[in-house]
Amino acid sequence: MNLPPLTQRFVMHFGEMGSRWGINRTVGQIYALLYVSSKPLNADDIGEALGFSRSNVSMGLKELQSWNLVRLFHQPNDRREYFQAPEDMWAIFRTLAAERRKREIDPTLSMLRDALMEQPSVAEDIHAQERMRQMHGFIDLMTNWLDDVLRMDSSTLASLMQMGSKVKKLVEIKDKVKGAISGKP
Repeated sequence: MNLPPLTQRFVMHFGEMGSRWGINRTVGQIYALLYVSSKPLNADDIGEALGFSRSNVSMGLKELQSWNLVRLFHQPNDRREYFQAPEDMWAIFRTLAAERRKREIDPTLSMLRDALMEQPSVAEDIHAQERMRQMHGFIDLMTNWLDDVLRMDSSTLASLMQMGSKVKKLVEIKDKVKGAISGKP
């Protein structure tokens, strides 16, 4: 790997973490390199910097494109394709959340909806269906919350996250006001 030490350490770490995030080492390293790069890179640049074959780079870039984590650019008078990771961390967060939802959460919600439409006849299935109903309710609540969060502009989202546990105090105040209005303590 022909990279400056700090960049190399970052790229290596992303490669190691890739398997924990559901991507392979090569894809993790390619993404890390594109993220820290000051300019868009083409496949040859990436392969040379990381010591990967052209085919590995191409497969990694296709994977990153399928996740909408890299943007494709063309340079004037150059037929090669150039790639760059988004610079806005909130855009990356939104993209990852949307893609993970599409790939992991939506199929689970669909399966749970189908299971809840059935009429179980044995006690074990009745119990299982009730547990599935609880899971569906929880996932549905979380995805609705996530949808609200993803619609927030970046500065509002950052402010919300900086509030941390202060959000709990706002909920408590809301409950007290609601109780005062309805006459209940």
